[in-house]
Amino acid sequence: MFSSVSSVVQLMLTKTQPDEIQDFLSDASYLRGGNAARVVFPESAEDIADVLSKASKDRTPVTVSGAGTGTVAGRVPFGGIVIATDKLNHIKQITHDKQGGGRAIAEAGVILRDLQRAVEAEGLLYPPDPTERSCFLGGTVATNASGSRTFKYGPTRKYVERLKVALATGEVVDLRRGELHADAQGRIRITLSSGREIKAQLPTYRMPEVRKHASGYYVAPEMDVLDLFIGSEGTLGVIVEVEVKLLPRPEGFLSGVVFFDSEEGLLAFVREARERSLANRSTSPTVREGSALDARALEYFDSESLGFLRQKYSTVPDAGIGAIFFEQETTAANEEPLMTEWLGLLERHHALADESWFATNEQDQARLREFRHALPVLMNEWFARYRQRKVSTDMAVPDKEFAGMLKFYQDSLRGGDLRFTIFGHIGDNHVHVNILPRDDLEAARAREIYLKFIRRAVAVGGTISAEHGIGKLKREYLRELYSEEQLREMAALKRAFDPAGILGRGNMFAEDYL
Repeated sequence: MFSSVSSVVQLMLTKTQPDEIQDFLSDASYLRGGNAARVVFPESAEDIADVLSKASKDRTPVTVSGAGTGTVAGRVPFGGIVIATDKLNHIKQITHDKQGGGRAIAEAGVILRDLQRAVEAEGLLYPPDPTERSCFLGGTVATNASGSRTFKYGPTRKYVERLKVALATGEVVDLRRGELHADAQGRIRITLSSGREIKAQLPTYRMPEVRKHASGYYVAPEMDVLDLFIGSEGTLGVIVEVEVKLLPRPEGFLSGVVFFDSEEGLLAFVREARERSLANRSTSPTVREGSALDARALEYFDSESLGFLRQKYSTVPDAGIGAIFFEQETTAANEEPLMTEWLGLLERHHALADESWFATNEQDQARLREFRHALPVLMNEWFARYRQRKVSTDMAVPDKEFAGMLKFYQDSLRGGDLRFTIFGHIGDNHVHVNILPRDDLEAARAREIYLKFIRRAVAVGGTISAEHGIGKLKREYLRELYSEEQLREMAALKRAFDPAGILGRGNMFAEDYL
């Protein structure tokens, strides 16, 4: 016997009082005005499916809530119901395979940090590492999350093997990688357990040729249908359960914060480290396990960033105009020759080697990671003081365009009175320009400059959002990347999965497209 929708909802934890639901009406974007009639806390796929089925019939908007760490207002609701995934918090299984890796099965509300600790205790590694590891696993899949280790390992998409997804119509699909693909004309067909068939057409745009991209639906020739839901930002279905691929846990790693007194030397250092790392990954496993240079992270701090960090770290050299944080995995056998390789690279590009910092043990490595994460904290203190929101870029460009893009950022901001920092994932040509307005007038100027940056990135073949997604804050900028026709193709794809248009309203594109 099946329960009616109303009886299931009554059994499900539901909150309606303003003081009880306030925490579910915002996220790290700090967009104001979020509101909802109620927040429900499902504990199964069936719970979610029942809520969605009724919402579709009533055309009630539904917003999916993860941990609230997103920066583009994807979880901020404007009416309707919020589905909070907090109670879907079980790690169901961790297994090993014969190759030294394994698999993990976990529900969408599992905190990423908890999953990573659990798999590390088994001698395994789940590579995706967004800066905020208090995020939920389901949220990382919905945004195709990435981080510093993406330079070596790639984004979340690369590790997702299976998804259980509740559709807006109240049906649940279980998709395993390799089982269902689009055809050569970009058509998708999914036969549901009810016998109903979903027919959809992929948009006609081509993905930018960058290593990180989180701007709109994923599209590729004869793509795996599983990939459509990864990075879909809660607009096609609600992710309930995830099966991910795990790698062997590295034996150790070497890390450093390397300072430079010239930008030319810094960029040359990055260029060689990137090229050698990428070349090494195309060689045989035997070579990769040797003493070849292969960074898993290359992170950039500009002179303005170092200025902020000197408030907390007095040992940042005065002559430093920029810095690179790097990491490389090691074994007991290759740690020493790898250190020699990195020191040679530093010397070749005239780094301030004697004033740079290196770590091979856990205690020192923790200090370097703390340094890397200190900058966002210092900037948040700035925003609190001036009561302004940061204007932050998330663009990535092709390798050959990065030096010109960085110069464009700098030329647009240097010499003016706007404060800013530039830092982030330089290995993937993806740095964050954070403009720090002190009043509303400066905020308006910052947004004008941001649009210039968007247009430049698109003009050189880049993406407008490499890892944070589009959400509500960046949906108008998506017009710079895709044509009106392509946006309508995206909307048509959404309607195939969500005919009533209830899921994630306002995320990716405005409601008038639906």
